[in-house]
Amino acid sequence: MKHVRKDTWQKHYDAGRGFRPLGDAERALLAEHVPAPEGGRALDVGSGTGELAAEPARMGYRVDAIDFTPGALVRARAEHPETRGVRWLCLDIEHDPLPSPPTGEEGGYDLVTLRLSAAFIQARSRVLRALGARLREHGAVVVITPVVDHTPQERRHIALDEDEISQITDGFEEATRFDAQGLAVLVLRGAGGSFTAVEKGRPAPQAVMGAAAVVTNASGDVLLGRSIRGMWELPGGRIEAGESAQAAAVRELAEETGLIASVEDAHVITILHDDRLDVRRVSPVVRVTGWEGEPVLREPGDFSRWEWHPLNTLATLGRIFMPSAQALNAVWPGTLPGLPPVHSYPCATAFPPVPGEPAEATRLRGRMADAVVAKGRAPSLRVPSALREVPRHRFVPEAPLETAYDDLAVVTVREPSGIALSPVSAAWLQVDMVEGLQLEPGAVVYEAGSSGYNAELLAHVTGPTGRVVTGDVDPYVVHRTRRLTGEAGSGRVTAFQGDAALGVPAGLVPRGGFDGSVITYGVWDIAPAWRGQLAEGGRLVLPLEIGGYTRAITLRRTGDVLHAERFTRCGFIRAQGEHVRAVPVVGLLGGELQLRFEDGDPAPAQGLEEALRGPRHEVATGVKMGSGFYFGSLQLYMATTLPGFCRLSVHREAGTGVTLIAKDGDAPAILGNASLAYLVHVRTRHGDSPAAKEREWVVHAFGGQGPQLAERLAATVRAGKRDVRDGGDPALSVYPAGTPDRLLSVGEVVDRPLSRMVFRWPGRDVALPSTDDPVQRGGPLAAAVEGM
Repeated sequence: MKHVRKDTWQKHYDAGRGFRPLGDAERALLAEHVPAPEGGRALDVGSGTGELAAEPARMGYRVDAIDFTPGALVRARAEHPETRGVRWLCLDIEHDPLPSPPTGEEGGYDLVTLRLSAAFIQARSRVLRALGARLREHGAVVVITPVVDHTPQERRHIALDEDEISQITDGFEEATRFDAQGLAVLVLRGAGGSFTAVEKGRPAPQAVMGAAAVVTNASGDVLLGRSIRGMWELPGGRIEAGESAQAAAVRELAEETGLIASVEDAHVITILHDDRLDVRRVSPVVRVTGWEGEPVLREPGDFSRWEWHPLNTLATLGRIFMPSAQALNAVWPGTLPGLPPVHSYPCATAFPPVPGEPAEATRLRGRMADAVVAKGRAPSLRVPSALREVPRHRFVPEAPLETAYDDLAVVTVREPSGIALSPVSAAWLQVDMVEGLQLEPGAVVYEAGSSGYNAELLAHVTGPTGRVVTGDVDPYVVHRTRRLTGEAGSGRVTAFQGDAALGVPAGLVPRGGFDGSVITYGVWDIAPAWRGQLAEGGRLVLPLEIGGYTRAITLRRTGDVLHAERFTRCGFIRAQGEHVRAVPVVGLLGGELQLRFEDGDPAPAQGLEEALRGPRHEVATGVKMGSGFYFGSLQLYMATTLPGFCRLSVHREAGTGVTLIAKDGDAPAILGNASLAYLVHVRTRHGDSPAAKEREWVVHAFGGQGPQLAERLAATVRAGKRDVRDGGDPALSVYPAGTPDRLLSVGEVVDRPLSRMVFRWPGRDVALPSTDDPVQRGGPLAAAVEGM
């Protein structure tokens, strides 16, 4: 690794010295392979006296030319006074953030150039990946460098050898190399990157057991070495006779990198065991939580450099030695997906949380917290504090910082088909649910469905004397939660594997029950264990599906009854395990349409397809909505008050166009005998802004009973608009299954296998208007309509 101090460069420029002039071959290659697009922006790294920066400007780019030596920029401005479209900026590419775009312009670059500077960048791989991440679509990084083989011995410190050039191309989807009068010109595109876990030859018998040292710096980046075999490896190696894995890791760390650690700060996380050819390979993974020094190249015969790598870039590094890849994934599950299976024998049950995060994380965390608070989601004092202090990015190590703090859900575990199994929910929704619990310091809380981050939010809110118990049915999710809370947590979170619908193992339930419980996946019913393990007066927050619409509801326990205190519109992945439920679906018109019976058994659909091919009946409700209209309360109102309620959805482009429902959309609906009615909205006023636009709810109906069904649905919409004002929510009480009717409160009863839910809406003591025409009797669907 070559490094030249800033003051040395300053003397270089003050003395009037320069570099090899830009040649015609270089200009021709730039013109041919990276012509300037319209509005193109370029970044010249290590611009020196500005000779290369001026070339993209002449080609039509607007250029940011950066150098960390003030003397270089003084010379550049003086030597290129006529050059237009260049911003000369003084910053250190290895330590300072890249420049923001000029006001009113989009970020990113179409071209990034590094001419005669790559050899002097210490964290070369990290810098190249950071630059690649700032490329616009179809953009390119161009590296122009001397090559060791074509450079005199006394000047080889300014050049790169073939391994270093190969390292630069790692992580780019397309790499093209040209020669420009002895200089290598690399044109790199597609910075998405990938990694390949690679093997060596047959291990020597004495290397059958070797320790891997996992070390992170103050920014949370992990140390990896580029070996002479052209792959990235963790520090580590053979365990000597009579030596512990911890001692071996500490010794190898010092011998290879110069970093000094004590055995007391080395913890065996797990022992990995796999087979390499006919040799059994055993690799203790040692997490080093404290060390001193700076990495240096102590064994040049084995390694060419050491670099710190952000966790979210590990999957873009190219070739990683297989045991190192497995060790990294053992410490941070999910960072390197798709590795072959390995036997893992967990060892350390507890060790000190390991600090370390980039300074940018604090700013982004504050920005996320400010946005959530501005929405009014975090009115208390302790919950916003938790948002600002719990490091969300450390619970999604595979995600970039911006993604981790973007206040959106981050999926961490997927099925092979791509379906999300375990996400970290959007921060605003997590905060909303935590606020609903109204926790006091010292509270003991249960969380069903684990991610680690939400549990740590709860632990922060409950304080040093509080405790959180979190459970998940998926053993991988539990393993990940334990590892990540061990790395970055409070030490007050206990994770267990089990079906949340069955409750918490008895040994983890506090005397008197939990002060609060939160369910973090969508449920259709409420398990008796959730009520039974909740303290009297404690709160249960859960995403409940009602008619296919999900609301995060806060319920407070009074005896055997749960009473709702607040509703929040949301969306969650559905339950696994004991609460898995398939929604009954009836297809129509060859699968073009579907009837979804979210809260009951499917009704017969005989005659519906013929009805849909007949005339359509329409009834205007008179209920209009502008930009501020909230449809959520009306959805629940219809789902809980209309017998025969279902949802009509469109699953592919309508060949008939009978419903006027957009593809992948759905509408509230009710059924009759070979008839149905459903609710849509039509534009009644156009405008240039949302506030100027207006729509009206209209009922469409088909079949002989269509007019009566349409009037019934329209009357329900009008009643909901009249009585449920300002997006109001119903009163809701949840009773155990089997509770006699005489013990239920007054309201609409929704029965589920494990509970009886009673919804009380304003105005429901007044009967809805009935239609003038009687519904023709003669079947179960007609009976349903008759009972409306």
